[in-house]
Formats: sequence, C-alpha cells, structure tokens
Amino acid sequence: MQIDRLIQIIFLLLRHENITAKQLAEELQVSTRTIYRDINTLSIAGIPIISQKGYRGGLSLLEGFSLDKSYFTKEEQSNIIQALQILKSSNYPDADKTLNKVAGLFSHTLQSEWLEIDFSYWGSPEKERLHMTALERAVINKYVITFTYCNSEMTVTKQTVEPLKLVFKSHSWYLIAFSRHREEIRTYKLSRIRDLQITDQLFDRQLPADFSLTPAYKEEYDIPLFKLHFSEKIAYKVYDEFQEKYITKLEDGTLEVNFRFQLSDWTFLYLLSFGEYVEIVAPVEARLLMKEKARKILAMYGSCNLYCN
Repeated sequence: MQIDRLIQIIFLLLRHENITAKQLAEELQVSTRTIYRDINTLSIAGIPIISQKGYRGGLSLLEGFSLDKSYFTKEEQSNIIQALQILKSSNYPDADKTLNKVAGLFSHTLQSEWLEIDFSYWGSPEKERLHMTALERAVINKYVITFTYCNSEMTVTKQTVEPLKLVFKSHSWYLIAFSRHREEIRTYKLSRIRDLQITDQLFDRQLPADFSLTPAYKEEYDIPLFKLHFSEKIAYKVYDEFQEKYITKLEDGTLEVNFRFQLSDWTFLYLLSFGEYVEIVAPVEARLLMKEKARKILAMYGSCNLYCN
C-alpha cells in the first residue's frame, strides 16, 4: 500500500542524513520513478524534503524535522511511546534505547514513572529477572542454551535447546525451544528452569509458522469433563482462573464449573490449591482419586508425631 511505503520513506530519510532515490527504490523494491512520485506526494503533504543534485547529492529532510506534525496524531504517538515503555518495564532487550530514539523523533517528553510491569513472583530474587533478560537475548541472537529442568512429574533432566520464542500464557512464562536430545520442539515452563547457561554456539532454526502452544485435541471426548462446585467464598479466584462461559452460579450461591481436565497429578494438585472450597461432583473416577488423596493428607495430619505439643 502507498501509505505504508510513504511512512517507510520518512523513516529511511530520518535514519539517513542523505540517501539517493535509487537506494530508496532498492530498499523498498519499487522503481525510481515510483520513488519520485512518492517524494512529490510527501512534499505536497508538508514533509520538508530537500533534493540535491551532483556528487554526493540525494534526498534528505530539513534539519530539525520531527514527526510531531506529520502522519501520527498525538494519540498515535502516545500509543507508540506507551507500548515501548511497557517493553522497557518488562526488561525487553534494548527497549530503553529504542524508546529514547522514537521519543526523539516525536519530540516527546518521556514520563517513565507512570507504569511498572513485573512478571516475576512476589518475593522472587533479582536473579529471576536476570533470567528473563538472558533468555530474551538468547532467543533474539539465536544462542544455544543449556539448563536443568524439572517437569510436572518431578523428573529432573539436563537440557540443551535452541530457544525459539518466549510466551506468556495463563499467568506463566514459557520457553518454546527445539530440544537437541529429542529432536523436536518442546515447551518449557520458565519457573522450572534452573542453572541456565547461554553458550557461544549459534543456530539458524526458525519456529514453524503453524506452531501453537495450545495443542489441538482431535478427540476431545477422551478428556474427562469435570463438574466442579466452588464455594462463593472463593469466587474471586474462580473468576480469575476460568472464563465466564464455563461458570454457572447456582441458587445457593455455589459456582458450578464444567471444564475438561486430564486425570493427572497436575490436575489434582491444581484443584487442591482451592482447599476445602471445591468439590469434584463428576466424573466419579476423579472424585474417587481426590478422595484417596484427601485420605492420605488426613493420615499425615491425623496421628500425633514429634511436632505435636
């Protein structure tokens, strides 16, 4: 689209003190004639473009020009600045440098204290924040990394992977990476990564365009549908954890949630995090498994031991 190309020309002119029409044409993959038409359009729109002929001639912007009064409205400029401030707050690599450059283009006065984003857990050490920054740089610069990983079954393994993408989903950060041991793309939860090391070995693999963090269950009926009853005392957490379409409020205030879970230890540990405020109504198999876990917990606390007074 022409409007996109016009904006690209402005940024290229801002980036270079002087650039020829031929160089612009090669950069944007259009003809020189098209570039001259675009320059004329920009000039009519009020963009002060200077054309100089002869040796070292070319196109340039009038000294001191900024984008303040051109294609971006004040609101659009603020949105761009705010987006970069969010990246800066989340320790995104070089976001601070980019923020200052863009703010300079817009002649924008930065107000960096209006927002703070911290994805680490309460009480987490500074090392965790550095962890995130290191992984970001490894993904961007394509460095092979190694780390120790503890999966949901409490199995600890040593991993050597090619980091491809960082994803924030459902309250947690995940690393999408190619496992050199399994020779396939795997997902790793960042909170389970230990002893992270960034090597000096580079890779050139790309994440497939059709990759999805959420697997598509072709036979969803094989995954049990849980019917859960939550006390209204914990309603705030229920609405935090589940979409409203899965929640029904019963006449007595109980919140009924119908959701599909695997019959795995992770599911029961997750449901136990709601304490006495959740009851598994169905399926029967899940109810019996939870009853057995509750029996073991009761046995652990039911008899007096050396900690009893």
